[in-house]
This record gives sequence, structure tokens and C-alpha cells, in this order.
Amino acid sequence: MFELENERTELLEKIEDYIIRKRYAELRDLLVPMEAPDIAQLCEDLEEEKLPLVFRLLPKELAAEVFVELDSNQQELLIQGFSNTELKEVLDELYLDDTVDIVEEMPAIVVKRILRHSDPEMRKSINEILKYPEDSAGSIMTTEFVDLKETMTVEDALKRIRRTGPDKETINVSYVIDDGRHLIGLVSIRTLLLAEDDDVIGDVMERHIISVQTLDDQESTARTLSKYGFLALPVVDTENRLVGIVTVDDAMDVLQDEVTEDIEKMAAMLPSDKPYLKTSTLETFKARIPWLLLLMISATFTGQIIASFENALAAATILTAYIPMLMDTGGNCGSQASVTVIRGLSLNEIEFSDIFRVIWKEIRVAVVCGATLAAANFVKLMLVDRMLFHNPLVTIPVAAVICCTMVCTVLCAKLVGCTLPLLAKRIGFDPAVMASPFITTIVDAISLLIYFQFASAILGL
Repeated sequence: MFELENERTELLEKIEDYIIRKRYAELRDLLVPMEAPDIAQLCEDLEEEKLPLVFRLLPKELAAEVFVELDSNQQELLIQGFSNTELKEVLDELYLDDTVDIVEEMPAIVVKRILRHSDPEMRKSINEILKYPEDSAGSIMTTEFVDLKETMTVEDALKRIRRTGPDKETINVSYVIDDGRHLIGLVSIRTLLLAEDDDVIGDVMERHIISVQTLDDQESTARTLSKYGFLALPVVDTENRLVGIVTVDDAMDVLQDEVTEDIEKMAAMLPSDKPYLKTSTLETFKARIPWLLLLMISATFTGQIIASFENALAAATILTAYIPMLMDTGGNCGSQASVTVIRGLSLNEIEFSDIFRVIWKEIRVAVVCGATLAAANFVKLMLVDRMLFHNPLVTIPVAAVICCTMVCTVLCAKLVGCTLPLLAKRIGFDPAVMASPFITTIVDAISLLIYFQFASAILGL
């Protein structure tokens, strides 16, 4: 990728210059040594009418790699401009899972054209993958893998890999199946290269296999790949028949999409599958406004609490000045706990059965944090507010109200922040929904109730 923005600008200027002066051979020589993601990044800044010209200058294999890296709008633009021959050439160079991804994002009229120019076997494979649920392992797998029989010799296996390997997603690992296509083992290319030619696959293969089923969640599948450091993971059906593999590049895409979705939910937005700069103002508005309306309405409870203690605030107006500090502190503490628990849930470090251990830990953390914040706040109230700013209304009883509220607010906020994501997970909701905005609204109301209860008890309001 481009490390310096001025390098990208310079390359774009060169491309524009070569196109204007029709120096296509030099433009091709400039692009061919580059990596496909870098070319795709350059294509994002090209004018639409120049994109097909640049694409047609690339060799077939590189063009297919670049095509996969382009966003769906650019892919659709190119497909509409392709001749039937060009479209077939690109499809022939694409791996099956990339073709499926493109089919899922294209309009119906473009999908029909893609399927019409795919060979029957490819069309059958695309339809088989499309039938799986959107978030399942089956939806991100590819059927392009090398399979072997356990009765083969190493020499026979290597011949098969050389013959079929060019069309496969990966040849680093080959999968051993029986006559019923049941998965019985796997063997790495390293093992084959180090074995003797007359060794039998059944003797050198690995029989302990970690696999996933077609209906398993794609995020858990990606995390399994990450956990064991695999480059590919076999996907089997309910009868343990091998139907495909999930490769590490697809797993990385899944994890990136899931993280983006969680971040958007934690920020109180509906998830979007488009890059920020390519999302229209209306789409951004639609993603944000439902949560903003919900949170605005829920915040009316906070207003009602303040209104109900209006007489108490009138008798001790100094209390009003510290409401924002207490609410913000509670919200921050709740957010810290919730984000930590959500991360633990996403990494399978925490289960619902751990709820009491989580609560006990957060109670201890809350006591230490609350006591520290209260002590620091008491010093600040006495030295800064009372002595430095000469505010006589800041008395020791007032400081006691604020500091006691601080301790209790931190404790309640930590408990709310750690339990809500666990409860959400338990009842089938996404824990990320119970993140900062939602928890902050709850903690704001709790902190106010605690504040006025202490004020009534200590100040006699």
C-alpha cells in the first residue's frame, strides 16, 4: 500500500498524463509491477470513463485480482462495459468465493449476465453456496480445493496437485476423503515434499482434523482459523462430507466486517456495509436517527428525576453544578466495563456462566476506583472550589454528598456495564447494542437518584 500520499498523487498524475497522450504501453508497464490492492486504490480516484481503459490494459490474471479489490459500484460499471468475451475471461480467472461475493452485491440484471456467461459447473457451485444463510460458514466457503484418496501414493498425490492446483484457491493443504466424500484426513504440501514417492497418503496424513459445519456462524469460523493459525479450514455437512474450505483471507474480511458492525452499534448507529465517503448523507441520516430518537426519549427520564427534586436544588443550588461531573463519571465507568465485557464475549473469553465472577471482579474494581475518585474529588472541592475560587457554598457536608455519590455511582455503573452485555448475549441480542449510549442513559438516571438521596440524607433537603 502507498505509505505516502504524495506518492499516490504522483502516480495518479502519471496515469492521467499517459491516458491523455495515449501512451498505453508505458501505462501498462507502470501498472503491471504493482500489487492488485494498490492498483484498485488508484482506480478509486480515476474518472469513471477512464477506469475501463486502465482495466483493459492489465494482464488477465492481474485484472481479475484487481477486479476483486474494487468496490461494487466500480465492478458494476466494468461489467456493464464488458463485452461477453471480456466478462467470461474475468469470470474464468476469479475464484469461486470471489464470484459469489460479486453476485451477492450486484443488481439482478447484472447477476443474470454473470450467470449466463459462467460455465455450468461454476453456475451450479454458485447456486449451492448462495443457498446457505448469509452469516454461515457455507456462505463464505469455496469449493475449489484439492482432494486426495488415502490409497494414493505421494507421487500420485503430487501429480494430482500439479494437474488441478492452478484452479484451486490453495494447495498448501490437501484434504483426504473416502468414496463417500467423508473427510478422513489432511496432508500439507510440506509433508508431501518431504515424504518418499512410494509412501501411501493414509500413512502420512493427519487424522486429527478441526473442521466446521456449513451452518456454523461465520464469525466463530473466522475465530477458529485465527485461534489455530490455519490458512484454511475444511467445511463439512451434517454427515461429515467435505463440501468446501474457508480461507484466511475470507476470515479476515468477516472479522473486519464484524468489528465494524460492533463499533457502529456501540456508537448507536445502524450497521452499514459501505465505506464512509461512499455513503450518502441520507443513508448516514437513516443509520443514525433511530438510535438518536430512542436515546433522546429515554433521556426524558433524567429530566423527570431532576424536575422531581426541583425544591431540593432550589434549597442547595450548589448541587446543580456537580450534576454533569457525576453523570459523566458514571457513564465513563459503565462504558469501560461494558466494552471490556463485550470484547471478552466476542473473543469467547467470557460466557454467561461467568457472570458472578465478572460481577465480583467489577465490584472490587469499582470500590478501588470509586474511593480514589472520591478522595481526589474531595481534595479538589476543598482546595480549588472553596479556597481558590472562594466559593463558601462548598462546605464539608456538600463535599460529602458529592463524594458518597461518586463512590456509589461508580459501583452501580460498573455493575450495569458488565451485566447488560452478558444478559443481552443470553437472550440472543448482540452485546454491542448494550454499549456506551444505552448504558450511559441508564447510569445517568441512577446517578441522579443516588445524588438526591444522599443530599436528602446528609443535607436534610
